[in-house]
Amino acid sequence: MEQSIKKIIPYAKAYKKNIISNIIFNILFALFSSLSFVALIPMMQVLFDETKKDVKKPVYTSILEITSYGKDLLYYYISEITKQNGAQFALLLVIAIVIITFLLKNLFNYLAAYNLTFFKNGVLKDLRIKMFDKILSLPISYYSEKRKGDVMARMLGDIGELQNSFFLIFELIVREPLTIIFTIAIMLKISLKLTLFVFIFIPISGFIISKIGKSLKSKSTRAQKESGYFISLVEESLSGLKVIQSYNAQSKIKSTFYDSINRIFKLRVAIGNKNNLASPLSEFLGILTIGALLWYGGKMVLIDKLPNGQPVLLASEFLAYMGLAYNILTPAKAISKASYAVKNGLAAADRVFELIDQEDHFYKATNPLKLETLNSGIKIKDIDFSYNDKDLVLKNFNLDVPKGHTVALVGQSGSGKSTIANLLTRFYDINKGEITLDNINIKEIDLKSLRQLIGLVTQDSILFNDSIKNNILLGKSNATDEEVINALKIANAWEFVSQLPNGIETNVGDAGNKLSGGQKQRLSIARAVLKNPPIMILDEATSALDTESERLVQDALENMMKNRTSIVIAHRLSTIQNADQIIVMQKGEIIEQGTHLELLSKNGMYKKLVDMQSFE
Repeated sequence: MEQSIKKIIPYAKAYKKNIISNIIFNILFALFSSLSFVALIPMMQVLFDETKKDVKKPVYTSILEITSYGKDLLYYYISEITKQNGAQFALLLVIAIVIITFLLKNLFNYLAAYNLTFFKNGVLKDLRIKMFDKILSLPISYYSEKRKGDVMARMLGDIGELQNSFFLIFELIVREPLTIIFTIAIMLKISLKLTLFVFIFIPISGFIISKIGKSLKSKSTRAQKESGYFISLVEESLSGLKVIQSYNAQSKIKSTFYDSINRIFKLRVAIGNKNNLASPLSEFLGILTIGALLWYGGKMVLIDKLPNGQPVLLASEFLAYMGLAYNILTPAKAISKASYAVKNGLAAADRVFELIDQEDHFYKATNPLKLETLNSGIKIKDIDFSYNDKDLVLKNFNLDVPKGHTVALVGQSGSGKSTIANLLTRFYDINKGEITLDNINIKEIDLKSLRQLIGLVTQDSILFNDSIKNNILLGKSNATDEEVINALKIANAWEFVSQLPNGIETNVGDAGNKLSGGQKQRLSIARAVLKNPPIMILDEATSALDTESERLVQDALENMMKNRTSIVIAHRLSTIQNADQIIVMQKGEIIEQGTHLELLSKNGMYKKLVDMQSFE
């Protein structure tokens, strides 16, 4: 619990004014909540004709006696008003005092809640920003091990749980305890004997409630993890709907989904039932205390007498005392209910900060260098690399790409071609060896600066649910419409974009699904064209295109790659015949290299691959 609170403190500091205001208004609320019942005593004294006829004006002695002084002063004025204007006028005055007291109590309650709401939502906004920043900055390797649904559950569900439960702790430590303290202080003043009698029941109630709430945190953690798995299932089912339906796999997917939803159901019911038990249990224990008070206090009013014959406790004081005793029930009930909810919030806070505090384990240069352009070229030296410490994907790999040259990587699936693109862009860090740009290790180059030098077009055309223009502007956010259209023309995409109802303002749909595969890929290429980087990495960039589109895009790519340093990962060998150098890879190693004609003359693996594709 302490760790979670410590981690939230830095976020809370930005809302210091709201926290201080909330505390001040909560103190005033607690004070007037208690005084509102004390104000009823004079009214009942007038009703029961208990006002003393000869009351002397009290003398102020010290701050320690301020409560007694205030009460005695009020009694004095009520006695004087009753004598001068009659009981009816005194009653009206006392009712006005009661109304004003309750008005102030509720006003301070609202002002405390207003500041808490501002603070609570502000912290949650900042947490979401921090978490989203972390999500975008963590390396790709992190997400190869994590379900996207779990990350989404932490962003949406767990932070929402913090709002609903964890921040109740601020009421637990200020408002409700102070209400109880002020109320008990007044109760002690009215009757020490009766209040000590109440204290016998409070520890018993607290012990019973705490025993029930003990297992809540572990159940909440399990429920939140299961929610993450559940969201992943939904996300994967939506993404793979075509596969599920084409393979008639609905029953299998449904079975997995039903298992998860039933686990969530059982956990949520168990948590909900324990939460639901908090309020009635605390109220029942409270009413037991009230019942005992009625018996013991009633005896003091009706039976026990002082030496002068007066009852030990006046009826008006006893009724106000009962109101005060019941006034303890509301905050006590709130504390017991909130303490249960806070258990859920603690589990959510742990999961939120687990992601926010996640370390990326990437090497970070002490003084990273910023490169504006590429001057000499790219060198890959003696690289060994594996994903997740498994078998090596690249073994002792070396490659030299001079500035302005185009190097193509070919080979069977799993030979390590795309891994080169992942390492150049530092989606992953290498295990051994180094990659240099202009003889500078890329680990020493500022990551943003490094990626600014690279244009990447992947096999999967990744588009966002936005307009064509905004998708392409990712390459250069301040580009004009003319520049966007020019990039589309170079990518041979303007022909179909210009025919769309809203042109470049047309929305592409979720993941670009309103467009064909070839159209999506040409927009991805246009995005890279607009960025205009000195290094181009094309990872199977034409694999999703039909023959006609491929020819159009291939011409555009060749124009774009002129005077640029390019690494082309290719499946279709017809697209890389003009490359300055072709690297043939097998199981992470280079087995052949040379130009298209040189490799054909060697009659090796490259010749085999070309012959195989000529029959496709």
